Amino acid sequence: MESVPDSLRRDIEAAAKLLAGARHVVALTGAGMSVESGIPPFRGPGGLWTKYGEPPMNGYERFLADPAAAWRERLSPSGPMRELWETLHRAQPNPGHLALVQLEELGILKHLITQNVDNLHLTAGSHKVAEIHGNATLVRCIECVARYQRGEISYEQLPPTCPRCGGILKSDTVSFGEPIPPDVLQRCFEQTEDCDCMIVAGTSATVYPAAQFPLDVRRRGGHLIEVNLYESELTAIASVSLRGESGSVLPALVAQLQKGGLGA
Repeated sequence: MESVPDSLRRDIEAAAKLLAGARHVVALTGAGMSVESGIPPFRGPGGLWTKYGEPPMNGYERFLADPAAAWRERLSPSGPMRELWETLHRAQPNPGHLALVQLEELGILKHLITQNVDNLHLTAGSHKVAEIHGNATLVRCIECVARYQRGEISYEQLPPTCPRCGGILKSDTVSFGEPIPPDVLQRCFEQTEDCDCMIVAGTSATVYPAAQFPLDVRRRGGHLIEVNLYESELTAIASVSLRGESGSVLPALVAQLQKGGLGA
């Protein structure tokens, strides 16, 4: 941590002590980590919605009304969706993603909840991942919730149907107005219930239901370790706030844990 300022170094040491003493650590990640891999955010400066305008808020209702049309648009995207798909295809995990893999391998991180749809946590090597907003590389049955790789499915007839139950398939990414898939949501609640220390990285945690998870951990007396470039609504209740990019802060946190004898 030679290049880390003294104030941040002290905070990293404090965060490492919390992690080393925790029983069940869960990470919650958001768009800030994707941005560090070159993926534009949806909101804010440089965001897709800032550039192109916000999408319809009834996306799931529109899908159900005409799933074939929704699939034609999905298979031949334009505007913000085309830019997003091209960027997702090029994106690679950054050091923050790899540091979370290391925390899992060290036995410290028990589960990871991400609001990102970019598949980068899985590409990096994380195994215990709950993608609360879905995964852009998958399609999901709206009836039985079975998931498939996009290349596994035939698109000769639209909408494609589930090989398991015959239900309509849609992208696994959660549309506006669409309920969070119950299997993922249940896993998030279970992990949050067990969590006594949560790392909140690259997100201001303002979008529900994910925003509720750190609040629940704190309400039960657990610790929050915030990793963010900027202050957020969580800063005031965080046990430690690590101000910086996850791609530099998280590897430094892993190094501090290893320095203390964990996984050295």
